[in-house]
Amino acid sequence: MPGKFSLRRFSDIDLNDPFFDSLKNDYQGSVKTSEFTTWFNNKAIEGRTALVFNDDEGLGAFIAIKAEAEAIELDELTMPSIQRLKICTFLISPRYRGQRLGEGALGLVLWKWQQFGYKEVYVTVFESHNDLISQLEKFGFKLIGHRDGECVYVKSRDAIDYSDPYKSFPFITPNYDEAGYLVVNDYFHDTLFPYSELRRNTTPKVILDVSNGLSKTYIGAPTSQLGFKAGDPVFVYRKHTGSGSKGYNSCVTTYCMVKDVVQVKERGKALLTYAEYLSRIGNKSVYEPLELENQYNNNSNLVLIELVYYGFFGGGKNINWVWLKNNDCWGDTYPTSVKLSHEQFNKILKAGNVDVSNVIID
Repeated sequence: MPGKFSLRRFSDIDLNDPFFDSLKNDYQGSVKTSEFTTWFNNKAIEGRTALVFNDDEGLGAFIAIKAEAEAIELDELTMPSIQRLKICTFLISPRYRGQRLGEGALGLVLWKWQQFGYKEVYVTVFESHNDLISQLEKFGFKLIGHRDGECVYVKSRDAIDYSDPYKSFPFITPNYDEAGYLVVNDYFHDTLFPYSELRRNTTPKVILDVSNGLSKTYIGAPTSQLGFKAGDPVFVYRKHTGSGSKGYNSCVTTYCMVKDVVQVKERGKALLTYAEYLSRIGNKSVYEPLELENQYNNNSNLVLIELVYYGFFGGGKNINWVWLKNNDCWGDTYPTSVKLSHEQFNKILKAGNVDVSNVIID
């Protein structure tokens, strides 16, 4: 059931879609009037928009956000009056459970929060919504109090937890050791990293589970040890495999954080069973089951690199090989062996029109 996210007006969304039934039941008013329906209709009149995911069965996700700058009274404390982003509604269809659509949607919200530069982002959620609460906690939201029978979860720039790449998303710790490059062929890249667009991208995108989420798994068969470790930031280098100049068409499009590096096979010896190998990959790889089996059976060395998709430059802002070479950001060895200093990493971010101070924060 392929689909995609788009920004749509409330007035263009069918409130009678069964997708909204759970929200109508959670926010029941008196005299058989749904508080959610009243809220939705009022926002439609105001011209509000929401991030919506549609597929051939109808709505798959609905996320509404808004900027606030006011004090918020909780049962336990008062949140001071500062600029913050509120996630007003965050709902994913049950049919997408396990396909990481919620992870991807929350990533889009946190990218927007980062772009606004606000100190905090928060959401209210009923205690019974275990899946959403689990997702919020995974991405570093913390329970700070309650209001009107709901839990209030907050993520603050002043308290980023860098112990885990999900909790710190989308901010990179300033205390990383080294950065590097990961080479991904163009036909895999455009599925793995759906927001990392090219100026003229003619490669068709396949909407899969791997596109939905921020978690990605790279599968490599190196002849020597890849120089990555958990906590390293890496640039994704989109290797051009078609005709034309590779120096101008191959480019850095994306930056990720390494979550883990798992040696599956080394010099022909299996360090993970086939079942363990498949379990670690889950639905985070672009490979079909037969190709995964071939990789496991036929490669003497096999490594999984678990990544979190942290950011992208966008069409017209990607950094090609010629620029990297001319600006002392490309070594004389294979790219995965290159170690980038903090200065080189920041230089590439700036060349991609990224505000480094809004990505790497203490």
